Amino acid sequence: MSHNTFGHLFRVTTWGESHGPALGCVVDGCPPGIRFKLAEIQAELDRRRPGTSRFVTQRREPDEVKILSGVLPEGEDGTLVTTGTPISMLIDNVDQRSKDYGEIARQYRPGHADFAYDRKYGIRDHRGGGRSSARETAARVAAGALARKVVPGLVVRGALVAMGTMEIDRDAWDWDFVDDAQNPFFTPDRQSVARFATYLDGIRKAGSSVGAVIEIVAEGVPVGLGAPIYAKLDQDIAGNLMSINAVKGVEIGEGFNAARLTGEQNADEMRMGNDGKPIFLSNHAGGILGGISTGQPVVARFAVKPTSSILTPRQSIDRDGRNVDVMTKGRHDPCVGIRAVPIGEAMVACAIADHFLRDRGQTGGR
Repeated sequence: MSHNTFGHLFRVTTWGESHGPALGCVVDGCPPGIRFKLAEIQAELDRRRPGTSRFVTQRREPDEVKILSGVLPEGEDGTLVTTGTPISMLIDNVDQRSKDYGEIARQYRPGHADFAYDRKYGIRDHRGGGRSSARETAARVAAGALARKVVPGLVVRGALVAMGTMEIDRDAWDWDFVDDAQNPFFTPDRQSVARFATYLDGIRKAGSSVGAVIEIVAEGVPVGLGAPIYAKLDQDIAGNLMSINAVKGVEIGEGFNAARLTGEQNADEMRMGNDGKPIFLSNHAGGILGGISTGQPVVARFAVKPTSSILTPRQSIDRDGRNVDVMTKGRHDPCVGIRAVPIGEAMVACAIADHFLRDRGQTGGR
């Protein structure tokens, strides 16, 4: 199977399967001299890690990352420095239960990649979806933690802004609450936790699932990243987000809502500030105009569909062409969108880091 790499200069290749012995990634193109600590990579993986609350899959994976190449120790405080060579990272799988998938070895789960994957390749790994499993995204999160270090001053944050039919109160947005220990949903709205919990408990107990909308905001993005035709910054951000498992929609800035606005409403007007720098009076464009960053926060949202693995029997067929009713056993997220927050952050960070290096190569970073 080809196409396991994304990015141009900051290139990430992921490898491994859901129920294999391990998974990981190789980051090629990371500049030398980038300093970080392993704990910073681990902290991002811990945010995505399964088994952290009753609202996510109970698969118990520590997701402890090991760096195999591309760095040198610096000092005695645990600081590592990149050498400019490929950085290989490995994450062991320790809690696979392949027997949970025995009954669907020849059945196609509705809503999953099973049918299309099998017809394309003539073979599939039914154990948790194999390569098409969201387990693969742990490697992306590790790569994204490095990508954040490439662009000086870059801050990438994400939040869950809707779950099923329920939305947050944007007037109550609090970034500090997103990673609070009492917040299992990555919501920026403190009052939404109780509502989301009650709602998702009902979904979970019914053996069903529900989707979510995630918003990613990148601040500290330099002006001028991207190109106006085939290398738009928003194009690559959208592509990276769309590559995440179960994502069915992406929008930048106002996104689809821009179609409902007039030209006067949608235009991001400008004035010159007292410091001689331009000031935007709004950010409907999501920080990107003509495919090029404006220096405003880059804002992207993506929609995650309901988890396809549910306990409610669904009609399907098997590999022999027989009609079957499929009920997926095992441990699954009732709302896979919850753990998609750090994944979305990672993919946006990787796109921005890649464009930062491409811009530096073309313009010298002026």
